Amino acid sequence: MRTIDWRDDHIVAVDQTALPDAVRMLDIHTVAELTDAIRRLAIRGAPALGVAGALGAALAAREPADVCRRQVEALRQARPTAVNLAWGVDRAMRRLPEGPAAVLAEALGILDEDVRANRALAARGADWLLAHGAARLNVQTHCNAGGLACVEWGTALGVVRALHERGALGRVYVDETRPLLQGSRLTTWELARLGIEHTLVVDSAGPSVLARGLADAVLVGADRIAANGDVINKIGTYPLALAAARAGIPFVVAAPESTLDPDSPTGQDVEIEIRDGAEIVHMGQIRTAPAGTPTLNLAFDLTPADLVTAIVTEHRVIHPAKGERP
Repeated sequence: MRTIDWRDDHIVAVDQTALPDAVRMLDIHTVAELTDAIRRLAIRGAPALGVAGALGAALAAREPADVCRRQVEALRQARPTAVNLAWGVDRAMRRLPEGPAAVLAEALGILDEDVRANRALAARGADWLLAHGAARLNVQTHCNAGGLACVEWGTALGVVRALHERGALGRVYVDETRPLLQGSRLTTWELARLGIEHTLVVDSAGPSVLARGLADAVLVGADRIAANGDVINKIGTYPLALAAARAGIPFVVAAPESTLDPDSPTGQDVEIEIRDGAEIVHMGQIRTAPAGTPTLNLAFDLTPADLVTAIVTEHRVIHPAKGERP
């Protein structure tokens, strides 16, 4: 099953807000529908957003020039922190002078490249972990960086899948990932379908999992990687990096080359999305804080390069903690 695809001149995508209760597909015919799906996280995950941006550009390319420009800019800004979204839009739109068919061809190329890239980085990540650890590993992950965050394979969970296929994976400890529970709703759903042993923990227990020696490595994805190796990922990643450093275990980021952003010198230069506070004063439809409670709903955090043991892409392994830069 592909998380996002092109079918009969429109986008089809898994509605990730419906999981784990139902597998529901979205049929998206307009850029406005796509932008809405991205903003409400029905489509999410850095590589999937790159593909969505490219396919959205193909939709926009059918429109008159002024409409196309407005739609493309709104789409680029739908999730400002995730660099892949704007990357996908811009790469596809460079073909616009050749006509809408060329934009679509570029977008479909990006879609197929995502599958190949993530399979390659998954194999490279598994190789690196096995070369730097035990023959059988327990890992801890945060948020969702599996097939749902890509087209059909995964980044961090792609590495997990590669370890599992080699018989080298023990157990995966999954952080729930507040406030929208991408870990408990999405990652556990994927792991169960793959037959991978896993245990769900609350976010605040994540560092204690490492302190107790239950995991041999932390494995996460990324939404943007700055030129100095700083990593921007789902809020709650930074505490895991601190805990991994304290426990003396690798903190590994798995992300395609498209997530590397040479135009952001450091993580401090990246805009961190702040989402609606309603997400943290409700659990589903249930209110968990008094009405009017002030909130700061940071969607992402910054993990400094010196805490990042390795960044694994489809082409290479970078070691920021040793001073290497992307």
